[in-house]
Amino acid sequence: MTEQQLEIGDEYWMGLALELAARAEALGEVPVGAVVVLDGKVIGEGWNQPISGCDPTAHAEIMALRAAAQHQRNYRLPEAELFVTIEPCTMCAGAIVHSRVKRVVFAASEPKAGAVVSSAQVFEREDLNHRVDYTAGVCAQQATDQIQAFFKRRRQEAKAARKARQEMELNKKS
Repeated sequence: MTEQQLEIGDEYWMGLALELAARAEALGEVPVGAVVVLDGKVIGEGWNQPISGCDPTAHAEIMALRAAAQHQRNYRLPEAELFVTIEPCTMCAGAIVHSRVKRVVFAASEPKAGAVVSSAQVFEREDLNHRVDYTAGVCAQQATDQIQAFFKRRRQEAKAARKARQEMELNKKS
């Protein structure tokens, strides 16, 4: 590794994931971004695309793992690290285990669907044949702020749309 690579830490990679989350948001998707890093280099990146891609599996983590596997020409990604802005769900945690990712770093916990520390705790299962190390809370406030702002805006837009429909109905009756 070069000196520059040694200086790059978890916050740097999470910053890239946060930028990718903004891409998802620009598509009207829940803002989640992910990068896969191996030997100090990004080998895969992804952002949420299930709605725009009509693909229920197109979570940021899955998209990043797919890109990394293509880059490596191997579905196994030993020694790779995955950085994601929100705690992975059960589907994504399963894919992480199957791809043999060494370590996952996530920013914000996801109390309802998170499957690392919040609910299912997939990485702690003793019946799985691969152990994934994880670090939680890197840039957590930035990720939390990003997702909360997205859902606040979405609720405001839904409220404005309901109000506009109600006004149209009133105008039709007049």
